[in-house]
Amino acid sequence: MRTEFLSELIGTFVMVFIGCYSIKAGYSPAIISFSFGFAVFMVILISRKYSGAHINPAVSIAFSITGQLDKTMLMPYLTAQFIGGIVAAYLVGGFGATEFSVNIGSGIGIEIFITFVLMMSIYVTIFRTDSDFIVALVVGSVVACLAFIFGSHTGASMNPASALNMPCGKSLFRAKRILLALVTSVIIQGEIVGYVKILLHGQYIASSFSSKIFFDPQ
Repeated sequence: MRTEFLSELIGTFVMVFIGCYSIKAGYSPAIISFSFGFAVFMVILISRKYSGAHINPAVSIAFSITGQLDKTMLMPYLTAQFIGGIVAAYLVGGFGATEFSVNIGSGIGIEIFITFVLMMSIYVTIFRTDSDFIVALVVGSVVACLAFIFGSHTGASMNPASALNMPCGKSLFRAKRILLALVTSVIIQGEIVGYVKILLHGQYIASSFSSKIFFDPQ
């Protein structure tokens, strides 16, 4: 467990620090998007063999729902990811905040959509190959593209850990609405991905987020 914990902590730190520092440095949207994608690519390539390189609570929660992550490991993974994100955010100084330039409803809808697209890219890729390089390339590219397309609307967080830099100097109200979007996204995409996995693998996976997380007798 120590190896997985450190891998997730360091990986999340690197991803958040590199991506948000590119914003602090004042680079163009294209370079910023590439920075996030490249950081994800490198972290997956290096650390996937140690922890799976989730570096995203949304990924870990979805994997715990659909069986890729033992539920006893969920809290250590989430703890490591949030610590890594918070430390990176503190060092960067709050740059790269997840903020909506659209209304709250549209912002939540965008975050739900792009988080789902990210998760689907992960599932479809790992269902078809175990190559670290291919998984890293696909997921990193998806992150970069989504960040470039939707970054100006919501910051394109797709990741509660990376969104934690937002409360640094930001209002509590904004923090609550961003987290609401991300939590809603995680729940919905976890449900949908569960059904998609059933279709792709032809096997039954419990379809309810609430039953798997809160009411599982095991």
